[in-house]
Amino acid sequence: MARGLLYALAGAAIGAVAARAAYSAFTRNRPADLGGRWTRKNHRGEPITLLEGPAFVAGAGAAAALTPGLTPRTRLAAALAGVGTGALGAYDDLYGTTSSKGFKGHLTALARGEVTSGAVKILGIGATGLGAAALVSDGPVDTLVNGAAIAGAANLANLFDLRPGRAIKVGLLAGGPLLAVSLLRSSPSAAALAAVPLGAAAALLPDDLGERAMLGDAGANSLGALLGLAAVTKLGRPGRLVLLGTVAALTAASEKVSFTKVIAANPVLNRIDMLGRRPVDHV
Repeated sequence: MARGLLYALAGAAIGAVAARAAYSAFTRNRPADLGGRWTRKNHRGEPITLLEGPAFVAGAGAAAALTPGLTPRTRLAAALAGVGTGALGAYDDLYGTTSSKGFKGHLTALARGEVTSGAVKILGIGATGLGAAALVSDGPVDTLVNGAAIAGAANLANLFDLRPGRAIKVGLLAGGPLLAVSLLRSSPSAAALAAVPLGAAAALLPDDLGERAMLGDAGANSLGALLGLAAVTKLGRPGRLVLLGTVAALTAASEKVSFTKVIAANPVLNRIDMLGRRPVDHV
């Protein structure tokens, strides 16, 4: 356990330091970019930068490359999952349109022969998920299950990036137990892999909660994919099937219900969601 804890601390620390350094570098001239391509309006209609996303991708990517305890194949899988999905998310951040929304909307448009930026991202994330899974899986069946789980987790994380800090909180709540189990079961590599995105995300949480920045598709997709990768490398096949089923069910539910309304209606979830945020009535 001691070695796993050391690796996890190293992964979290490297991810946090690298993410903060990248964010500082990317936003050094942020006032001049408030009307630029990396700026969006948040749920209050206020300008907010999307550069938190690339900062997360850079921080987590650096940590995956430098953290001790990871095999070369695992490092490559992390780079493909984290950086690959992040790049596809950034493409959608910069060039995406609102003509089609949601997983179903983009695939319906694709069936009509319309290739939306969202469809490119969905197909691309599916490919990067399978590629990352192939590096850490045993056989084609495991590769398909793991690849679908990684890609699904990437998409699901993005569905929560609708309010300040929400996607990161969900990531921390999902990844924290995974990290704990990896440490308790003496899985140093799994612990290091789980710690990498958690450290990078936690370091960026204050700016997200402060409504100065948001993950956007780039950061949220990368966060979800890395946590998905960490999960499939630790869980047995039954656990991975449960993970895939849960991700699929939540993704399908998002087409019918609003996660924001569900969270607001539940006192416990709403309290967690509002923790550290500006009150809703202060617009």
